[in-house]
Amino acid sequence: MGKFTFRKEERLSNEKHIQELFDKGSSFYLFPFKVLFMPNPDPAVSHHQVLISVSKRNFKRAVDRNLIKRRIREAYRLQKEFLPAASPLQIGYIYTHKEILLFDEMKRRMLLSFKKLPKSSTQITDTITP
Repeated sequence: MGKFTFRKEERLSNEKHIQELFDKGSSFYLFPFKVLFMPNPDPAVSHHQVLISVSKRNFKRAVDRNLIKRRIREAYRLQKEFLPAASPLQIGYIYTHKEILLFDEMKRRMLLSFKKLPKSSTQITDTITP
Protein backbone atom coordinates (compact mmCIF):
# COMPACT_ATOMS: atom_id res chain seq x y z
CA MET A 1 0.00 0.00 0.00
CA GLY A 2 1.15 3.53 -0.73
CA LYS A 3 1.82 6.11 1.91
CA PHE A 4 -0.98 8.35 0.59
CA THR A 5 -3.83 5.98 1.42
CA PHE A 6 -6.53 6.31 4.05
CA ARG A 7 -7.67 2.79 4.88
CA LYS A 8 -10.50 1.62 7.09
CA GLU A 9 -8.00 0.66 9.83
CA GLU A 10 -6.91 4.30 10.08
CA ARG A 11 -10.42 5.49 10.90
CA LEU A 12 -11.51 5.64 14.51
CA SER A 13 -14.90 3.92 14.48
CA ASN A 14 -15.12 1.91 17.71
CA GLU A 15 -17.74 3.64 19.89
CA LYS A 16 -15.97 2.65 23.11
CA HIS A 17 -12.68 4.15 21.89
CA ILE A 18 -14.43 7.31 20.68
CA GLN A 19 -16.12 7.79 24.06
CA GLU A 20 -12.80 7.21 25.81
CA LEU A 21 -11.12 9.78 23.55
CA PHE A 22 -13.71 12.40 24.50
CA ASP A 23 -13.62 11.49 28.21
CA LYS A 24 -9.90 10.93 28.86
CA GLY A 25 -8.11 12.51 25.91
CA SER A 26 -6.18 15.76 25.91
CA SER A 27 -7.13 18.57 23.57
CA PHE A 28 -6.09 21.87 22.07
CA TYR A 29 -7.72 24.36 19.75
CA LEU A 30 -6.12 25.38 16.47
CA PHE A 31 -8.44 27.30 14.16
CA PRO A 32 -10.65 25.80 12.65
CA PHE A 33 -10.21 22.54 14.60
CA LYS A 34 -10.57 21.35 18.13
CA VAL A 35 -8.08 18.48 18.26
CA LEU A 36 -8.48 15.63 20.76
CA PHE A 37 -5.72 13.05 21.16
CA MET A 38 -4.62 10.18 23.35
CA PRO A 39 -2.39 7.10 23.04
CA ASN A 40 -4.08 4.18 21.33
CA PRO A 41 -5.14 1.71 24.08
CA ASP A 42 -5.30 -1.22 21.63
CA PRO A 43 -1.81 -2.80 21.50
CA ALA A 44 -2.62 -4.57 18.22
CA VAL A 45 -2.93 -1.26 16.35
CA SER A 46 0.37 0.03 14.99
CA HIS A 47 -0.84 3.19 13.23
CA HIS A 48 -2.68 6.41 14.08
CA GLN A 49 -6.49 6.40 14.04
CA VAL A 50 -8.47 9.50 13.12
CA LEU A 51 -12.00 10.73 13.80
CA ILE A 52 -13.46 13.64 11.80
CA SER A 53 -16.56 15.48 12.96
CA VAL A 54 -18.53 18.45 11.62
CA SER A 55 -21.39 19.90 13.65
CA LYS A 56 -24.93 19.71 12.32
CA ARG A 57 -25.68 22.83 14.34
CA ASN A 58 -23.28 24.92 12.21
CA PHE A 59 -23.99 23.24 8.86
CA LYS A 60 -27.62 22.20 8.40
CA ARG A 61 -27.14 20.74 4.93
CA ALA A 62 -25.48 17.33 4.76
CA VAL A 63 -23.84 18.33 1.48
CA ASP A 64 -21.86 21.04 3.27
CA ARG A 65 -20.86 18.74 6.15
CA ASN A 66 -19.72 16.07 3.71
CA LEU A 67 -17.70 18.60 1.69
CA ILE A 68 -15.85 19.73 4.81
CA LYS A 69 -15.22 16.14 5.94
CA ARG A 70 -13.87 15.23 2.48
CA ARG A 71 -11.49 18.19 2.57
CA ILE A 72 -10.27 17.32 6.07
CA ARG A 73 -9.75 13.65 5.13
CA GLU A 74 -7.82 14.64 2.01
CA ALA A 75 -5.63 17.08 3.96
CA TYR A 76 -4.88 14.33 6.49
CA ARG A 77 -4.24 11.72 3.81
CA LEU A 78 -1.72 13.87 1.95
CA GLN A 79 0.23 14.92 5.04
CA LYS A 80 0.00 12.03 7.49
CA GLU A 81 3.67 11.20 6.91
CA PHE A 82 4.51 14.30 8.99
CA LEU A 83 2.78 12.90 12.10
CA PRO A 84 5.07 11.92 14.99
CA ALA A 85 5.67 8.19 14.56
CA ALA A 86 6.82 7.28 18.10
CA SER A 87 3.58 5.75 19.37
CA PRO A 88 0.18 5.35 17.68
CA LEU A 89 -2.38 7.97 18.64
CA GLN A 90 -6.12 8.29 18.46
CA ILE A 91 -6.84 11.74 17.06
CA GLY A 92 -10.17 13.52 16.74
CA TYR A 93 -10.64 16.58 14.52
CA ILE A 94 -13.77 18.60 15.29
CA TYR A 95 -14.44 21.37 12.78
CA THR A 96 -15.64 24.42 14.74
CA HIS A 97 -15.66 27.24 12.17
CA LYS A 98 -19.05 28.43 10.92
CA GLU A 99 -17.97 28.84 7.29
CA ILE A 100 -16.47 26.47 4.74
CA LEU A 101 -12.73 27.06 4.38
CA LEU A 102 -10.75 26.47 1.22
CA PHE A 103 -8.80 23.23 0.96
CA ASP A 104 -5.40 24.99 1.01
CA GLU A 105 -6.21 26.66 4.33
CA MET A 106 -7.40 23.37 5.86
CA LYS A 107 -4.26 21.62 4.63
CA ARG A 108 -2.03 24.29 6.18
CA ARG A 109 -3.90 24.15 9.51
CA MET A 110 -3.78 20.34 9.54
CA LEU A 111 0.02 20.46 9.22
CA LEU A 112 0.22 22.97 12.09
CA SER A 113 -1.89 20.65 14.25
CA PHE A 114 0.53 17.78 13.55
CA LYS A 115 3.36 19.92 14.93
CA LYS A 116 1.44 20.54 18.17
CA LEU A 117 0.86 16.82 18.82
CA PRO A 118 3.28 15.23 21.31
CA LYS A 119 6.32 13.48 19.84
CA SER A 120 6.50 10.59 22.33
CA SER A 121 4.30 8.64 24.70
CA THR A 122 6.00 10.24 27.73
CA GLN A 123 4.87 13.65 26.53
CA ILE A 124 1.35 12.27 26.13
CA THR A 125 1.17 11.01 29.72
CA ASP A 126 2.46 14.39 30.93
CA THR A 127 -0.36 16.25 29.13
CA ILE A 128 -3.20 13.97 30.29
CA THR A 129 -4.66 15.26 33.51
CA PRO A 130 -6.57 13.00 35.93
